[in-house]
Amino acid sequence: MKPIKFQLTIEHLWGLAALVGIFVFVNTHPIRPHDFWWHITIGREIISTGQIPTIDIYSYTANGQPYPSYQMFWLMEIVLYELFNLGGPALVIFIHSLVICSAYVIIFWICKQLSKSWRIAAFGAIFAAALGLNDWNVRPQGITFLLASLFLLAIYEYRKYRKWGWLAVFPLGMLVWVNSHGTFLIGLVLMGIWLGQTTWDGIQLRNFDENRTTKRLVLTASIIFGITTLTCLINPRGLGIINYIKTLTGNSVVQNLVTEWAPPTFNNLMGTIFLLGLMGGAIVLALSPQRPNIIQIMTFLVFGLLGLKTSRGSVWFGLAMAPILAEHISSIVNQLQTVERRPMNLEGSRTLNIIFAIVIIAMGLLSLPWFKSALPLPQAKAGLVSEETPVQATQVLLKENPTGRVFNSMSFGSYLIWAAYPQYQVFVDPRIELFSEKTWLDYLNISNASVNWETLLNNYEVNILMLSPVEQPALVEAVLESGGWELLYKDTSAFLFRHK
Repeated sequence: MKPIKFQLTIEHLWGLAALVGIFVFVNTHPIRPHDFWWHITIGREIISTGQIPTIDIYSYTANGQPYPSYQMFWLMEIVLYELFNLGGPALVIFIHSLVICSAYVIIFWICKQLSKSWRIAAFGAIFAAALGLNDWNVRPQGITFLLASLFLLAIYEYRKYRKWGWLAVFPLGMLVWVNSHGTFLIGLVLMGIWLGQTTWDGIQLRNFDENRTTKRLVLTASIIFGITTLTCLINPRGLGIINYIKTLTGNSVVQNLVTEWAPPTFNNLMGTIFLLGLMGGAIVLALSPQRPNIIQIMTFLVFGLLGLKTSRGSVWFGLAMAPILAEHISSIVNQLQTVERRPMNLEGSRTLNIIFAIVIIAMGLLSLPWFKSALPLPQAKAGLVSEETPVQATQVLLKENPTGRVFNSMSFGSYLIWAAYPQYQVFVDPRIELFSEKTWLDYLNISNASVNWETLLNNYEVNILMLSPVEQPALVEAVLESGGWELLYKDTSAFLFRHK
């Protein structure tokens, strides 16, 4: 028997371009200031003290207050800190890119298995990526996309081949998930939908009670769902994790002030992408000659509603729906090809295909963080650390060492926690739910240069201002006009003032 020779075709280039494109995008995305720095600070504290902190010590407005989220992210905080300690921002970005890209490689593979088409699989990966690209900043959540993809792969593979090894993915994956991020419930939702489909398949059989195979499948899915649910309790909070989720999702400050938690609208790019994706998904399911099954209908409804409720649900809709859309698009395409009976040339020139593949792979290699300084990237993509991060302003702050408390832009708080503590504590930072509603209202009034902004600063005994000209332009202008503040430093990202 002659061995099958692999021939690179245009079809393969679609898949390669889609996946390398995702890799390049994440590789060239700098570390933004909002979340990364405070997370690695906690990772450093956990390693140095040997225990997970329980209260805040990094701000003066919530000092001593309990912060349960430390126990939610601890595993990935250690990982991120160790990576940063080992190889700096470049290694962190590279590993983060591998994690994110691996998630979409898995989605691509599932799409390919269901559609039997590299081109449609590429579309599925791009669909999922488009709905998630706003969530790819370096932070603990990154690992959850890979875990969700593994859950989906295990569900599809077990349903097809019935191999018991895939069932181990669920409890083992959940053990990592529940100690890394609060979205672990997504894993249970995916499993619950699978259990619902398995049960429905059994009910549809007339001889369900006598069909041992079907009963065994339902029992197996139920047992592994139960084991995985119990695995959720293997975390520092135990059963308390349930109250944590309730508190976080019901926090009025988080719901009202964080744009990521707001419902999607056509007023911004990511909201538009999600709403178009939702409508497009509905159209594909409606036009498909293949009838959607329970898993597909429930996935569309559950994750569609999640995405409509909060913009943070968009990425999960993309990951869960991509394989489903790939399968139904394949059915539509096959029907059209049967009607038109026009063969498509999917191979192209072998030489050109190889050249294009080399170029695509070379682009992926050139995008590695260690080569980034040599690339002609736009300012928003330049550097390993985002230009929004007040690196130079913080260095000046530590050098000048003015006395007093700092009022800082919220987005600067994370980096100040990393670089300026214990010399300085922050006013607020991206740990949104830590601070009281009054603190946030005062922050907004000061940042918007309300009539009483100086009185509010005096009430907090603030003597130093580190402001963002992008996020707080009114306050920067008011401070410059007041005459009561000395400008110590300014650049495109930050203004640093000391009270005269």
